[in-house]
Amino acid sequence: MNKPLVDLTAKDFATDQEVRWCPGCGDYAILKCMQRTLPELGATPANTVFVSGIGCSSRFPYYMATYGFHTIHGRAPAVATGVKLANPDLDVWMITGDGDGLSIGGNHLMHVLRRNVDLNILLFNNEIYGLTKGQYSPTSREGTRSPSTPYGSLDRPISPAGFALGSGARFVARTIDTAQKHMPDIFKRAHGHKGASFVEIFQNCIVYNDGVFNEFTEKAVFADQTLDVVHGQPMIFGKDRNKGLMFDAKNFRLAVANIGEDGVDESDILIHDETNPTLATMLAGLHPPDFPMVIGVIFCSPASSFDRDMTSQMNAVKAERGAADMNAYLRRGYSWTVE
Repeated sequence: MNKPLVDLTAKDFATDQEVRWCPGCGDYAILKCMQRTLPELGATPANTVFVSGIGCSSRFPYYMATYGFHTIHGRAPAVATGVKLANPDLDVWMITGDGDGLSIGGNHLMHVLRRNVDLNILLFNNEIYGLTKGQYSPTSREGTRSPSTPYGSLDRPISPAGFALGSGARFVARTIDTAQKHMPDIFKRAHGHKGASFVEIFQNCIVYNDGVFNEFTEKAVFADQTLDVVHGQPMIFGKDRNKGLMFDAKNFRLAVANIGEDGVDESDILIHDETNPTLATMLAGLHPPDFPMVIGVIFCSPASSFDRDMTSQMNAVKAERGAADMNAYLRRGYSWTVE
């Protein structure tokens, strides 16, 4: 991307629209982080597009001084794909939520990931339908009491990161709305990945699901209940940096070990390899209280993107057969009689 002629700031990406989320909503933190990060990426309003579906998160394009599309429920991946294929040089960010992206939009999301379209996909996960007054969502935990499940949800929740990996995503990461130092780095990594980058953001809904992630986001427990994975680094966590993940070969699963106990030292701790899909799947499936919640880049294995391959294919066909003439095609003389 060409460097802007002038140095831009967060204000250059903020609109004059009143931000209409509930006071204390985690979406505010994500919005501010995005507005601060885009100038650092060298982005320009004229070369950036935000596409959203339906839900609280999908108001995002209104508050970004860029091009934007507020589309229909679950169909943001289809619109974002069209934007990218028609304008390959644009930076396209897709904003969705756990309901919009994984319920009515699950099929569209699956295909945009497996096709590896060069989009930056941010899924705000608050484990509830916030816009429509607190019904349970595909990520809500079993037993969740809501207007649609007054006696507790019976559904088994879906893991957004697990879904993305199972759909063939080549980049999967996690961050948290309150992690203002962590989130920009994840946005930058996602933007730098050429292909579909999928970022799950744990986002608090202060009205309908307040504190659902407190078990690992609260300051008092954060260090002991989260693991920020970094490629090539041992997977160590804990307030005293005395816990780590090891591979339990007997049961073929990951296990938490206490460094300095039972003969375990730092050399026994697994090294994170973000290119390993098996490890990524294991990490995506961990959750408190038995394991830390894994954040950071869980998986990154670049492959040729769909938009790049399609452009190459079209150029090859044009070189062989010449540019198509739509007018000649329409006037080629064939006709049908329908009785």
